[in-house]
Amino acid sequence: MSKQNFSKSTIGKKIIMGLTGLFLISFLVVHVTLNSFIFCNDGGVSFNAGADFMAHNPIVRILEIGLFAGLIAHIFMALTLTIQNNKARPVKYAVTNGNANSKWYSRSMGILGSLLLIFLVVHLANFWVPTKVAVFTHTEHNTFESMKEVFSKWYFVAVYMLGVISLCYHLLHGFKSAFQSLGLTHKKYSKLLSVTGAAFSYVVCLLFAAMPLTIHFGLIK
Repeated sequence: MSKQNFSKSTIGKKIIMGLTGLFLISFLVVHVTLNSFIFCNDGGVSFNAGADFMAHNPIVRILEIGLFAGLIAHIFMALTLTIQNNKARPVKYAVTNGNANSKWYSRSMGILGSLLLIFLVVHLANFWVPTKVAVFTHTEHNTFESMKEVFSKWYFVAVYMLGVISLCYHLLHGFKSAFQSLGLTHKKYSKLLSVTGAAFSYVVCLLFAAMPLTIHFGLIK
């Protein structure tokens, strides 16, 4: 099968979805680890040191290109698979019992993905763009103070909570689904994979949620 035919086939799309999904999950591990520096509650010293390293390290900046490429590929494949599935079944059944075969969030990945995309745009505008402007203009940027300013506003906190909730449900389905798409599941450890995916989803998202909440309510200074 040629590369072009592979990327156009359903199996190829699912494999690309799985690979990019696991790549994005690995990024979440790095991102949530960096964010957790804020819980040192040392006036942002540890957090800013980590943020400064990420912003100026040439290897990280190269990896950012791969990150955006992976994100775009993931979104594109998700859209094409959704359209393909809808075309394959243009008329829905009159009576369905979706909960008998899958969770509601498994059937709502399009909506959850759209909410995540909106959240991502807000997140990049608030933090990533100012950081990059500082790097290219060779100016100082205090990311911790920027976070305090953003999360002092309740509506930004609300947007982030919505984004984190969407991410949690997205991961609850996507973690195991990524392994399934790559053929890396087996009945012997399917349960373990489900438990690991759920634990990962909850821990990561609780940490992400704790950051804006603790800042907003003055627990982090």
